[in-house]
Amino acid sequence: MSGAARLSAEDAEARRTALYTALGQVPEGKVVSYGQLADLAGLGRAARWVGRTLGQLPQGSRLPWHRVIGASGRLSLQPGTPSGDEQRARLRAEGVNVANNRVDMLRHGWRPMEHSG
Repeated sequence: MSGAARLSAEDAEARRTALYTALGQVPEGKVVSYGQLADLAGLGRAARWVGRTLGQLPQGSRLPWHRVIGASGRLSLQPGTPSGDEQRARLRAEGVNVANNRVDMLRHGWRPMEHSG
């Protein structure tokens, strides 16, 4: 049994709440990696869990799931799929340049510590 499977329902809900709270802070026109989002949410090395959890968001969720991409800037959702095409359209609508299935993390990556203080 994996560690995630042993979590109580309350712990699992607390993890999801932390994830959703962190995701809600990612500004328009910026992206974060799955691992960075896990870290921002205080979840440690949970990039894969973040990906699975975002894939289970309720239909019509207003959370900016489209702003979460692979660490190298690669979009995980495949072009030509409904969710992949929606992610690309949403990112482009926010001014994020998507080229060759990638986003320039230096230009569009969100670094919250640079904007504080």
